Amino acid sequence: MQMSILWYVAIIIFSGMLCGRLVKLIKLPNVTGYLIAGLIIGPCCLKLVPGNIVEHLTIISEVALGFIAFSIGSEFKLSYLKKIGIAPIIIAIFEALAAVILVFLGLSAYTKDIPFSLVLAAIAAATAPAATIMVVNQYKAKGPVTSTLLTVVAVDDAIALMAFGVCVAIAGMITGKGDTGFWASILKPVIEIVGALGIGAILGFLMQLPLHFFKKPGNRLSIVIGTVFLGIALAELTGFSSLLLCMALGSVFVNVSHESNEVMHIAESITPPIYLMFFVVSGAELDVTILASIGVIGVIYLVLRVAGKIGGAMLGALIMKTEKKVVKYLGFTLLPQAGVAIGLSLVATTVVPDYGPQIRAVILCATLIYELIGPVVVKISLKKAGEIQ
Repeated sequence: MQMSILWYVAIIIFSGMLCGRLVKLIKLPNVTGYLIAGLIIGPCCLKLVPGNIVEHLTIISEVALGFIAFSIGSEFKLSYLKKIGIAPIIIAIFEALAAVILVFLGLSAYTKDIPFSLVLAAIAAATAPAATIMVVNQYKAKGPVTSTLLTVVAVDDAIALMAFGVCVAIAGMITGKGDTGFWASILKPVIEIVGALGIGAILGFLMQLPLHFFKKPGNRLSIVIGTVFLGIALAELTGFSSLLLCMALGSVFVNVSHESNEVMHIAESITPPIYLMFFVVSGAELDVTILASIGVIGVIYLVLRVAGKIGGAMLGALIMKTEKKVVKYLGFTLLPQAGVAIGLSLVATTVVPDYGPQIRAVILCATLIYELIGPVVVKISLKKAGEIQ
């Protein structure tokens, strides 16, 4: 008998709640419990949620990432940006590029294949903000490491797209399989970034207009949901990054609306079950059986990306003369990697199609490991920094 999709959604919610509570007993973040719940009920284990159902639940991921990006953007008040200066941007550039350079050097030394090493290394720049933000929200982390982290993960997405565009253009020239010219390949991510930020900024300005006429919390919640949904839909329609678009939406909104604090508080009331479902579904998508296929190349990618993120963040923080605990702990909060990296791996297969399956396997394995270990490392780092009580 074919069960309703709502049956599986109910399983996802209750399994996530159960595992989230169980991991608390061993002082792990909720997000780790949600991911474990997804692994258990998903196609790899109990199959309570079959693979074909998981594929139909991608809308949950899209909505969750939209709200996460909107929440990150809301932290970018002009008063805050003036206070912190350009330090987080410089740190983001250093940590992203350090990961790319180290992974490239390691892979090229081992494989002697420049195009393959370039494309795979380019993906190392991407950091997934979702798990990190969940840990920050759960433990109400506050302090210089947390505030710097929120800006770094926001900027990281744009830097990753740019680095990927450059590396893919070079790899395409070497292999002769690039679809466009060198400058066109570099210009494409720039257009995507500017377009996403522009559309998001317009939506952020327009969002505050109906608030003058709708004062009840229920109506204002509807405005938030409708605007975020519209932003995600426009990103999908244009091919722009929904993360960047919704970040810009949140950022502009909090700077043009005098009622932004109240509205953001209302918006937070709907996000916990959305985030729960997102991470359980993400866990169900993880395939532990591919771990055996990671090989030496996968180990090089995993280890050197971590080294690049930590070392690059430390170097950037030292250059910008930030607080000692930012230098010491920020890099460890940048390990998670998920959606953006998987998306870039799909694009990469068009440049080095002969290595497509291997690139996918490495990135999927890395996602599995980073997503399960990353939130725990984020919690430990923020606690050692004294920003989780």
